[in-house]
Amino acid sequence: MQSWFIAIRPRTLPAAIGPLLVGNMLAIGLSQFSFVIAFTSMLCAVLLQIAVNLANDYFDFKNGIDTAERIGPTRVTQSGMIAPHQVRNAMVGCLVTALVVGSLLIVHGGWPIAILAAASILGALCYSGGPYPLASHGLGEIAAFVFFGLVAVVGSYYLQAGTTNLTAWLLGCAIGFFNAAIMLVNNTRDISTDTKAGKNTLAVRIGEEQAKVLYQSFVYLPFGIIIAGFLLGSLDGLPVLLSGVSLVIARNLSREFHNNSGEALNPILGQTAKLTMIFSILFSVGLLFSLR
Repeated sequence: MQSWFIAIRPRTLPAAIGPLLVGNMLAIGLSQFSFVIAFTSMLCAVLLQIAVNLANDYFDFKNGIDTAERIGPTRVTQSGMIAPHQVRNAMVGCLVTALVVGSLLIVHGGWPIAILAAASILGALCYSGGPYPLASHGLGEIAAFVFFGLVAVVGSYYLQAGTTNLTAWLLGCAIGFFNAAIMLVNNTRDISTDTKAGKNTLAVRIGEEQAKVLYQSFVYLPFGIIIAGFLLGSLDGLPVLLSGVSLVIARNLSREFHNNSGEALNPILGQTAKLTMIFSILFSVGLLFSLR
């Protein structure tokens, strides 16, 4: 069980939960809001995140990317803790379970949700696997922004409201940047080993110094987005103010990321995921109080 706990990478799960929390909280004041749909959408997001993690563990080992030189957290396939075929089967099981659970969402939301579901499953497989792995071609951060930002927030809001609005898109972008930052930390830490393995992540392509500048952009842009949303009249002041408190965390992480490299970036990976969750919770609390 401990090996499987390592395999699912629980520190990354806030990246899946945070955007679904915000998307559903945006719609909580609607008469048609459903807690069953909210819970089901969050469960699907977590299953897809676990599937992505297992796929990354399996495919990076099979493609010779994860080796004994790895400096990141333990990977169960590469370390021999779990047999490759077991990790592969668990990945498939998570994807199938996500599809079965998500069938309720497809019935509820119709063809747009069916398209998002298919795209999400395909994205989970193609992140590390397939003939054109997204992570190996500098597209990992973009995938995180799209699927764990825009798709998660806007899609979950659409499920509840039957439509979308500017607020959902703005928050999808904001949280998408946070989750892209998580990916960037992971890839910046692995620049040396990824370069040797021929895995051309965005960090490998632009180099460590530029990756550190980009990380600052990723963790600061969300605050610029919510302030712009407030000025445009799309976001209420209280959620913006409360979530703005997390800017202190973003500032500290930006400094830590700038001053460290290699294995020292491991703690920052989990802390960036926590930033996503803290921002999401604070914004959601602000939304609740705004309804009063």
